[in-house]
Order: sequence, then structure tokens, then C-alpha cells
Amino acid sequence: MKQRKVPLRKDIVTGEMAPKKQLVRVVRNQQQEVSIDPTGKQSGRGAYIALDVAVAKRAKAERTFDHVFDVKIDDQFYDDLIAYVDHQQARRELFDHD
Repeated sequence: MKQRKVPLRKDIVTGEMAPKKQLVRVVRNQQQEVSIDPTGKQSGRGAYIALDVAVAKRAKAERTFDHVFDVKIDDQFYDDLIAYVDHQQARRELFDHD
């Protein structure tokens, strides 16, 4: 059986390439609003971050998305991102048996 190509994306915090399924997409739309994109299909400028709480906390400390999207982002967004990543990381540990 033919192997399918695994799409890779770059984590903007660590700079490492990883499979798209191991990352979460954050998107900035035309109204300059930044949000988490769990589907990966929202229109707008996207950037990826690893599903790792330490990386999400580092993004908050460095204000990574402020620089990437060139907008001022509220601390609440970073807190929501950390909570989302923590939840997804816990789900992955529970349900993925690869």
C-alpha cells in the first residue's frame, strides 16, 4: 500500500517542522482579530504552534503572535491558547494509542 504524504508545518515558537496534526493553527482574519482555529480551515493568515503547554507558555512570554501578526493581542488570548493546548495534549495522551 502506498504511503500518504504527511503535511508538515513549522512551529513559529521553536522553529521546528512537525506533522500538521501535532500542531494547532492560530489565525488572524481581515478584521485583525486573532483566534484559535481548531479546524485549520478558517480564512486568514495562519501560524502554527505545537500542542505543548511549555511552548504555549513560551509564546505568551515572548508575545510571539503579537510579532507574527503585527497586532496587539490581549493576555486573555494567550491564556485561552494555553488552556486549549493543555486540553488537546491531555486528549491526545488519553485517546491516541499509536
